[in-house]
Amino acid sequence: MQYWLFKSEPDVFSFDDLKAKGKKGQEWDGVRNYQARNNMRAMKIGDRGFFYHSNIGLEVVGIVEVCGEIHPDSTTDDPRWECVDVRAVEKVPTPVTLAEVKSNPKLADMSLVTSMRLSVQPVTEDEWAEVCRMAGFKKIP
Repeated sequence: MQYWLFKSEPDVFSFDDLKAKGKKGQEWDGVRNYQARNNMRAMKIGDRGFFYHSNIGLEVVGIVEVCGEIHPDSTTDDPRWECVDVRAVEKVPTPVTLAEVKSNPKLADMSLVTSMRLSVQPVTEDEWAEVCRMAGFKKIP
């Protein structure tokens, strides 16, 4: 399994909006960055990710699961842009803020710190475990 981080502005599409989509999930559309698109190309069904509220909140608020592999983005006719489908798994017990991530030496190399503008980012297994610990999970999801 691989781990990821998906950023969304909560006033545009929040974790609660994703939860409302149910098991079918939602395509992670609208990504227009080659590196973020290439990250989605590397995803497999069952991969997990953090749902991060950007601009407002600046915090990890939920866990998502990739439920549909790469396919054309339905919001454009441009074949360069593809996306995956994700579904909500669960809210984190305690949101983890960007400030908390930045202040944790174990997360100094995390893409959220080093590539802050990238909307779809890889997360290492150790980073996943540390953020889950910070969020208050007793068992790593």
